[in-house]
Amino acid sequence: MGENPMIVLNQKTGKKIFKSFPTEEEVFFGGGNMITETDTKGIITYANKKFRDLTGYTREELIGSPHNINRHPDMPKGAFRGMWRAIANKKIWRGHVKNMTKEGKFYWVLVYVQPILDEKGNITKYTAARKIASPAEIKEADELYKRYQDDYYIDHKVFESDF
Repeated sequence: MGENPMIVLNQKTGKKIFKSFPTEEEVFFGGGNMITETDTKGIITYANKKFRDLTGYTREELIGSPHNINRHPDMPKGAFRGMWRAIANKKIWRGHVKNMTKEGKFYWVLVYVQPILDEKGNITKYTAARKIASPAEIKEADELYKRYQDDYYIDHKVFESDF
């Protein structure tokens, strides 16, 4: 039996965090600096106040949790496969992402994920910065993601970053 996608285990506290089911209600990211950092396995090590305020999660819930805590089920797996491929190769990944708040509301952002390297060129962590996505970009991404939702497309070139 697979993992329950509605439960996230915080690696730091050992607590289970129960995610809400997605709703049809949208919240809007009004801009500013929404930043997170993760370790090399995608576990959140930092989430700024803007990120916490929009998602509704507390610092204690976020630090130690996998970053997919706010993943919306409409996001195709291929998008994140492409992201991990890019950042593992020390490239910046750019993509439109539909995320979900703790209450199940959704929001769209344009995300830039960048590996942070030490003096020897080894990846030590990742940082993600978000900005407002335009309505036209959101419409295009939403239509694209609906077409490529199936696992058949998990490695499709459409998920490669343009950076």
